[in-house]
Amino acid sequence: MNQAWVSYLPAFLRKRVEGRHELQKVLTNTGWLFGDRLLRMGIGLFIGIWIARYLGPSGYGLISYAASMCAVFSAIAVMGLDAIVVRELVKEPEREQEILGTVLGIRVVASFAAYFLTVVTTFILRPDDRSSQLLVAVMGWAMIFGSFDVIDLYFQSKVQSKFAVYAKNTGFIIASIVRVALIAAKAPVVAFAAANSLEYCLGAIGLWYLYRRNGEFISRWRVRLELARKLLADSWPLVLSGIVFMVYMRIDQIMLGQMSTNHELGIYASAVKIAEIWFFIPTAIVSSVFPNIVRARQTDEKEFYNRLQKLYNLLAFLGYVIAIPVTFLAGVVVYLFYGEAYAAAAPMLVLLIWSDVFANLAVARNAFLMAMNWTRVLLVMTFLGAISNIALNFFLVPKYGGVGAAAASLISYWVAGHGACYLYKPLRRTANMLSRSLLYPRFW
Repeated sequence: MNQAWVSYLPAFLRKRVEGRHELQKVLTNTGWLFGDRLLRMGIGLFIGIWIARYLGPSGYGLISYAASMCAVFSAIAVMGLDAIVVRELVKEPEREQEILGTVLGIRVVASFAAYFLTVVTTFILRPDDRSSQLLVAVMGWAMIFGSFDVIDLYFQSKVQSKFAVYAKNTGFIIASIVRVALIAAKAPVVAFAAANSLEYCLGAIGLWYLYRRNGEFISRWRVRLELARKLLADSWPLVLSGIVFMVYMRIDQIMLGQMSTNHELGIYASAVKIAEIWFFIPTAIVSSVFPNIVRARQTDEKEFYNRLQKLYNLLAFLGYVIAIPVTFLAGVVVYLFYGEAYAAAAPMLVLLIWSDVFANLAVARNAFLMAMNWTRVLLVMTFLGAISNIALNFFLVPKYGGVGAAAASLISYWVAGHGACYLYKPLRRTANMLSRSLLYPRFW
């Protein structure tokens, strides 16, 4: 049976999807994910801007530093299991209860370890900064509540992301109302860190509730040590890769915070916020098509690579659609969003928005590596990106501040997502496919 929305499509698009039930299911799932991100982008951006204006560059820089510290160690809490769990649930649905229970057990232990490391590291890097230490200690609880995102992975494997959208958006909306109340009450910066953890707590409760409403029960989950060892054997390169990935995603803000001022970091963080609005696009698309990519690899190699090329083409096209207009309108965008106090963020935004093109392709390329189970290759690619980012920040930040950090991000994103693929012979076909998508991007 066709999805109801198909009848509303233009004729040339309707012909492409009619009768293709798997494609309709993927598009419906992607639509839910897009709706989720658009809601968050709209409400989240508005409230985020309001918070940035309320706190000012220095206060916004302080909370951005804490968020970056938590983000770096969040890779330990996730344990690199997301794509592996979806893959295993697709391949072995009969072991669903064991897989979910084992992964939850792993993540609960890992999230507490990640929280401890985040707090300790902050005390080492900023031993006299009590504000940063308190913010990290409060915000870090989001990692622990995030353990229950394993239920989200269950819904992803069923291509039923709408349930995760319901749950997480409920938590997001309630937390957003709390944030508005905090601004009205002129609350201190730590209160906004607490609101962030509250959002993840409510999201976890919502996921549990909807999982149960679907006739499933967490009480049926079982932890299997043998399965845990197997999953960890597959995921340890992804754990390292995730840590390295978050380093090269967030090290710019941490190094800028250490080598410059909270004020400069606040300016830079405002540009990052605008550039990262669009990150939901590749994530939503890839998470929806990944189960079908895994199936195609098992049945038809030619179709497998054909689907990958289409994915690369699409994400490159969408990257250009965003980067080109923002390049010319960066100053206007920053002024309208954040006001005169953040005007210096415009050149940073121009550099960061072009890094999104390579970030898009990296997300798609990572889906290929996961389908091939080349987790160690992914680790090496990400490591090269992180090393280049750290080195470039070390030389550019002291002289150019936030602009130097943005330039470092652009170059390192290209290295990790595209350039490094040419260094490894089995990936040169993929590198050429990525180059083709950059030179000839297509929407369809």
